[in-house]
This record gives sequence, C-alpha cells and structure tokens, in this order.
Amino acid sequence: MTTATQPSVSFPPQALLIDGEWRAASTGAVYSVYAPATGDLLAELPLGTPDDVDAAVAAARFQFETGEWSRLSGAERGKILWRLADLIESDLEGLARLEALDVGRPFGEAFFGEIPLAAETFRHFAGWADKVTGSTYSLPPFGGDRLSYTIRQPLGVVGAILPWNAPTMIASWKIAPALAAGNTLVIKPAAEASLTTLRLAELALEAGLPAGVLNVVTGSGAVVGDAMVGHPDIAKITFTGSTAVGKRIAAQAGPALKKVTLELGGKSPQIVWPDADLDSVVPTAAFSVFANQGQTCASGSRIYVHRSILDEFLSRLKTHAESIVVGDPLGDGTQMGSLISQKQLDSVLGYIATAREEGATLLTGGSRIGDTGYFVQPTVFVGTNDLTIAREEIFGPVGTVVPFDDDDEALLLANGSDFGLTAVLWTNDSARINRFTRELQVGVVWVNAWGPPHPALPWLGVKASGVGEELGLEGLLANTRVKTVNVISA
Repeated sequence: MTTATQPSVSFPPQALLIDGEWRAASTGAVYSVYAPATGDLLAELPLGTPDDVDAAVAAARFQFETGEWSRLSGAERGKILWRLADLIESDLEGLARLEALDVGRPFGEAFFGEIPLAAETFRHFAGWADKVTGSTYSLPPFGGDRLSYTIRQPLGVVGAILPWNAPTMIASWKIAPALAAGNTLVIKPAAEASLTTLRLAELALEAGLPAGVLNVVTGSGAVVGDAMVGHPDIAKITFTGSTAVGKRIAAQAGPALKKVTLELGGKSPQIVWPDADLDSVVPTAAFSVFANQGQTCASGSRIYVHRSILDEFLSRLKTHAESIVVGDPLGDGTQMGSLISQKQLDSVLGYIATAREEGATLLTGGSRIGDTGYFVQPTVFVGTNDLTIAREEIFGPVGTVVPFDDDDEALLLANGSDFGLTAVLWTNDSARINRFTRELQVGVVWVNAWGPPHPALPWLGVKASGVGEELGLEGLLANTRVKTVNVISA
C-alpha cells in the first residue's frame, strides 16, 4: 500500500451559504473534518443550528415566492444550469482531488466517473427546464363548452440531505431537477464529506444562480437534518442514506404530510450463468463490489454463481481481488482507497468477524491494511444466503458468493432480501433475461454490465431500498405538483 499524500487544493469558503453569503454558524461553533486516508485535518466547518436552517429556508422561500428566481422563465433557468455544468467541467481536476481527499475514494473514480456525471446531470435537466408541461383532455360538456387541462408547478422549498459516499454526483441528482422545475433548495451535506458540496455551491453562484436559491447548512444530521425535516416551510425532503435514517425521516415527515424521496440502502444481487463470458464478467462483477471501497448503495455484493462454474469463477475472482491496488486515493494506479471513518472501519471489520463466526469460507482478504487511515483488503467469502453478510448492507469491500443450481433457485435467492435497489444478470439467454427482468424485485436491472445511473433514466428502489424516484423524467416530475383546471364557458 502506498502512502497518502496531501494535495495542493484550494478549499471552498469555510462557512454556511445562506442568501448568497458565506456565514459562520449562529453559535460560532465548528467541527473538524479529517482526511480518511491520512487522518490529517482538512477543515473546520460551521456546526449549523436550527436558527441557521430557519434563515436558509427564509431565503429560499423568498426567492421562490417573490424573488428574482420566481420571475425567471424555464429557458433562463436552463441557461444557468448549463453554465454550472461548464464550470464543473472546468474544475474537474480540482473537484476530483477534493473528493478523493475528503471521501478517500480513488482520484480516477471521481475524475472519470462521478464529476463528469454531475456535469452531465446539470446539462440533462437544463434541457428540461422549459419543457415541464401538463396535458389537455377532451371531456363531455358540463353545462357548457368545457376545456380541462393540467399544469405542473414547482413544490416550493426542497430540503436535500446528502450522503458521504458520492457527494458531488448525488448533490447534482437533487439540485438539478429541483432547480429545473423552479424550486429553491436548502442542502445539508454529510458531516463527513461537505467540501465538494461547498465548492459546488460556490460554482453555482458563479454560474449566476440568484442569492438564496441554493443554501447550504453544514453540521450534524441530528440537528440540521431534523430541523429541515420538521420545518413547516420545506415542501419536500429528498434524502440519500441508510434505511434506518430514511425510516426515521419518513416518520417525521408523515404528520406534516410532507413529500419525500428516499434513496436508501441496497444489497444487490449479481447472477452468473454458465453461458456468461467470465473474461468480462469477473472484472466488472468485482468492480461492482469494490468500487469506492464498497461504499456504494448499488454494490453487487451478493454474487450467485451457477454451481457448474463455481470453482472457475472463484479462482478468477480471487486472482482479480488480490491484484487490486489499495492505497493513496491520489496515487497513480490506485484502484481502492480508504473507508470514510473509524466508525465505518469498525463496522466492516465487525461484519468480517461475524462471517467467520457463522462459518463462511474466506476466499481472500479479511483484514485491515496498516494502521494509518481506514484501509481494508478486498474481501470475498463463500457461503449461503442465511449469512449476516448476505442479508445486511455492509458498505465496505466485502462480497459473498453463493452457488445455485437452477433458475428458480437463483430467483428465490435474489429476491430473498429486504432490499430491492439493483440487480445484475450475467447471461445471453433472452428468455431468461425476459423472465428475470420481470420477476426481480428491484428498481434497476443491468444485463451483462454494471455502472452508475445515467441522468436520463429513473433511479429508484423498492422494499427497504427507498420511496420515490430520482433522475429521468420521473425524477423531474417528483419535484412538481400537478393541478387540474376545468374551464366551462356558458
């Protein structure tokens, strides 16, 4: 493992963004942010309070109701979003370095994947900004000539609560469609990874976003997040994170009948059949497990392999996992970096210990690397669907391989989970593909591939993986309300 190095990065303003101004928290309190790969102090950020949330919501509400933003056309909003996409691309290297340092993920994943996808998301929804339309209906007269139609209107102030695993990309998922539809926002970044969100907000102001349209309040989820969920002037909460926190947000938002979009945990199955090309399957299947150190909700960490090819698959997967370069997120050739925190390290190592206790067979990995940072070996176990590591989301570089004998068993195993975010099918059998894409209890299916969501396609989970949609036309409309109009002429 190589040693992590401190990059030359210009950090964003160390403040809350409220009504276009960078401010300290109302109490003046701060908290420290450390680089997970080294333990070095990165920044001290404001510890936001409910008073800060009130100020941010007031600024957002003013812009929505009577400010400059409320008077802009969809086309004008789209131009601002497009300029923001250009600025993100111009700052690609800086944002990727900042994300690698703040989150611990390899620079290449951010540079070639997450940051370009964030820019693409803003461009995609910039194109939708002047195309939010309703429908017209031909209906029987109602005492006279009748014209009935619907209009789509923005919700108002949207509260977005971000995760720490992919903060730039997921921030774009929430910001771009909400702004395209005409809403304003208050954002709470994850306390562990706020720096790229602050930089993104800085770029949004540079792109011409009016003051108060986008506000950022850093701090604790238990304080800032709860204040947002309970705020009477926030019309919708969009949250990405754990299922446990998502359930709590839903319970808090319910009494106020507040709209929610919850993108929660996952325990995604990959199913590998004998007709699959293992030369292409193994590297991609492994990447889906180990990308971002396994800290991905769509991680394909349950791998079901037909028993006839089990030994060959395990041999190839072991070789591939042991070839992965773990180390400095900013180092050349690094393929896997550090987990986000000591808490996450302890959790992942705890799952590994539990797997051993439950009798799972360790194929490779299973240990921490070094004593600086939070590095864990790429780890693979072989076992059954009853193992804790096959049932619970680990959010670390740990995969579980389970053999199956026929399609009915594979489907039963894949659907035997509380989660339902994504699934991956490795086969060229069209009849099998048709059956499994219909019967899998998930929101997204990949066939012979795995990758990040595209902004043009809806992203959603079922069961414990979430409520509502992000991205695509569905994600845009989730930031609107429909109104029916009936015009009767005498």
